[in-house]
This record gives sequence, C-alpha cells and structure tokens, in this order.
Amino acid sequence: MPELILAHDLGTTGNKASLFGPEGDPVASAYAPYPTAYSRPGWAEQDPGDWWGAVVRSTQELLGGSRYGPDDVAVVAFSGQMMACLPVDAEGAPLRSAIIWADQRAEAQADVLAERVGRRRVYEITGHRAGASYTAAKAMWLRDEQPEVYRRTHRLLQPKDYVAYRLTGEIATDFSDASGTNLFDLRARTWSGDILQAIDLDPALLPPAQPSATVIGSVTASAAAETGLRPGTPVVIGGGDGACATAGAGVVGPGDAYAYLGASSWIANISREPLYDPAQRTFTFAHLDPDYLFPTGTMQCAGGSFDWLERLYRGGGEGALYDEMEEQAAGAAAGAGGLLFLPYLIGERSPHWNPHARGAFVGLTMTHGRAEMARAVLEGVAFNLRIILDAFREQGAPIAALRLIGGGARSDAWRQILADILNVPLLRTGLIVEATALGAAIAGGVGVGLYPGYEVAAELAPAYPGEEPDPAHAGRYEEQYGVFREAYEALVPIYERMAAPRQTGGTQ
Repeated sequence: MPELILAHDLGTTGNKASLFGPEGDPVASAYAPYPTAYSRPGWAEQDPGDWWGAVVRSTQELLGGSRYGPDDVAVVAFSGQMMACLPVDAEGAPLRSAIIWADQRAEAQADVLAERVGRRRVYEITGHRAGASYTAAKAMWLRDEQPEVYRRTHRLLQPKDYVAYRLTGEIATDFSDASGTNLFDLRARTWSGDILQAIDLDPALLPPAQPSATVIGSVTASAAAETGLRPGTPVVIGGGDGACATAGAGVVGPGDAYAYLGASSWIANISREPLYDPAQRTFTFAHLDPDYLFPTGTMQCAGGSFDWLERLYRGGGEGALYDEMEEQAAGAAAGAGGLLFLPYLIGERSPHWNPHARGAFVGLTMTHGRAEMARAVLEGVAFNLRIILDAFREQGAPIAALRLIGGGARSDAWRQILADILNVPLLRTGLIVEATALGAAIAGGVGVGLYPGYEVAAELAPAYPGEEPDPAHAGRYEEQYGVFREAYEALVPIYERMAAPRQTGGTQ
C-alpha cells in the first residue's frame, strides 16, 4: 500500500516538490524555478504555464531520480502563494498572466471596496483590511481596466488551485486561500454575499471553498502522462502557503506562535476567533484545521531585501555572495554603526499598509561599508517584525516564544539579530525550510486517512531551544527601534510625493 505523500509548494520563485514518509520525514525533493515579471513599479505577474511546467519538471525529477516511483505515492497535496488573481475561461485556460500577491496596482479599487462596504465592516467580515494586495481589488482592476478579459473569465483562481485543476480537471479552493481574498466571510467559512454584491462581482467567478484536507479528485490520465504520476492518485487541495507553514511549524494549538523568514516574512499565532486590531495592522487567516484561525502580520520584503543587496554586490559576476555577506554582517557591531535600513522595496503590508512606501538607507556615512549595509538590512527586517510583534502584544496575544522557519532561519547571524530585536526566545524546528511543504503533506495525510488529524503536526515538527536575547544589545536596539519607527513616519510625505500616478492598462 502506498504511504508517501507528495507535497508541491508553489512559492514566489519556484515550485518545490517533496516526498514525505508517514512519520513526516522528507525522503526526496526537487525544485524548479520560474520568473516574475515586474513590468512597472508596483506590478508583479507570473505565467501560470510556468507554474504547471515547474510542477511537471519537479515531479518527473523526483520520481525519476529517487528510489521511489509513482506507485509509492498515496496522495498529492498543495501549498501555494496566496492572494493572486488568475482569470481562466470555461475550459480552464488562462486568459492572461496571473497578478500575484506582491502586486499593488489596484489601490484605487481597494478604496472603492472600502467605501462601498466600510473599512471596519470589511475587516470584521474577512479578517483583513481592504487592500490592493488582495484578490478582490485585483479582480476589480481586471474588470475596470481589461473588460474583454473579464468578460471571458469563467473562474478566478489561486496558483495552487490552477495546478490542482491541471492535475484533476476539478475547480476548487480551500478555506485558507479563500480567506486571503478580501471576499470570504471568515466566521461563516463562505464567500461573502454582502461584499460581492457591494462591489458587483459575480459569485460564480469564485471556486467552491472547501476544507484543506478535501480530496477534490484524482490525477487524470493526461496529467499522469505529463508528470509521471499514477492515474487515479488522490489529490487533496491543501492550503495557502501561510496556512501550510503554520501547520508545518507545529503551530496547531492556542498559545503557539512562529515567525516565517523567507522572501516575505510574517509572525503568526493561533486562535479560535478572529483577532481584531483597532488599527488594523494585523489580520486573520483560516488555519488548515477548520477549528482554528491564525492571526498574522506580514511584511512584503524580508529575505527579498537581502536578495536585492546580494544582486547589487554581485553585479554580473558568477557565484552567490550570501555566505560572505552573512559573515560580514555577523562581524559588524550591533546597530550597524548607526545605519538603518527601511525594508519597503515593494511597498508594505503590516504594519503600515502603504503601497507607496519605499526602501531607504538612513544614516549613511563614509565610515559605513558592505558589512554595515548587510547588517542594517537584516536588522531593518527585524525592526519591522518587532512592530508587528508589538501590535500582537497590545492585543493581548500570549506570545512568549517564537518558532522560526523559512530559508532565512538558516542564518546564524539573522537568528540572533531577531532574538535581540524582538526580545523573545527563538525555538528551532527540524524542518525550517521544509515546513511549508510539510504542512501541505499533513493536509494530504489527513485527507486520505494517513493521519488522524492536524494535531499530529506537533509530533512531526517538535520545537527545540534556540537563540536567547542578548542583554548586551538590548539598549542599543531599543534606541534604534524608536528611530526606525520615526524614520518611516518622517518619510511618509516624501513617499506620497514620489508616488507615480496610477496607471491603467496592462499586459495580456
């Protein structure tokens, strides 16, 4: 009897296919990248054909390059980047490139949503403020600016949902991805008729929303021929990457909390009810487990900021410089010699919700070099996460320690910087990078009965003591934290003056 779970994690930069054993142990993996098009400031699009191609390549590599074959796979499940907008026709064919989570073009449409429904009411219904990052505003932009595409649209899909359709021929989404659209009633676990009516969006465009462990279908003969999977293999819809990372971090009960450090970054904890911040700095998603939610604060550009700096340092040269940069950052003094970095390279969600925000080095002098700049970038991300953590503390969230996952968690220097600036102990898990894929695998295992329920995540992803805050750095970082917050506020008027006029039209 097959016992392996194939989890696909469709991230921002590529798809990672992972095989997990019944004990949650990763036994093989393969990765296939795909590009993002940034054709204008604030725009970010991907070709859905690249998603499918990456799934095909990574599956073929996984099954062809390991000692496991298609008959060993009990179920396929998904994690995916959230808050996208991909219009497809009645045959499921994409009508244009997908507008992904990082895209901020639909600011005017988000304002219309807020005006028609009410900002507080949107937040109460969906758990999220009205914003340009979400699917609702992007769908409205599509209707307003590309009416011919909108007229032909049969469904609006998220990345994992499109790939699941290519595998099974079935259209579906799950509660967690639906909860990142600004269109979902978080308490009722259904699409919000009030919001859809207010913005005149046809509810038929939205796929059926189901629990994350739902078996939506099985691998078709044609998809099997492309991927190498066994026809008839069950497919579980899985969840959005945030929800999968939450479960994969072992965060499956009240009081659990974690930080994810990847291209973007977030802090999240577990609750049974939405957490409503009076300032709407944080928001709430549906957990993979239908009994829970996870309040979250997400920043746009975390590891992405370090990637940006690495590209500048490397220029056109070969060979990544991450190890060298981390070593330099670790060797620089705490506080980076008074240099601050504001990590708002693609606007910002939590805590500022300002698509016009931009990155900045503040305090540069002739004495600063690469080491201080590298450290300032790592510290700047941590300072922004500190604002998010403080927002949770103000709301009474019981966060005594943070599990840390994501690619950035591999950095010794960054982990200590986070512990010092956040002023909380960090906990490590065994699968810091694979946590998102593990969450998808857990949903798959629950869906086909390999696991009794999501509580198994606490056993599959146990936490171990990690970094503790260094008291020697506390005073310096507290002082800089205040300056960091003031620097952003001082630059807000300049961001507004520099903002380009809103653009219309787009690529097909």
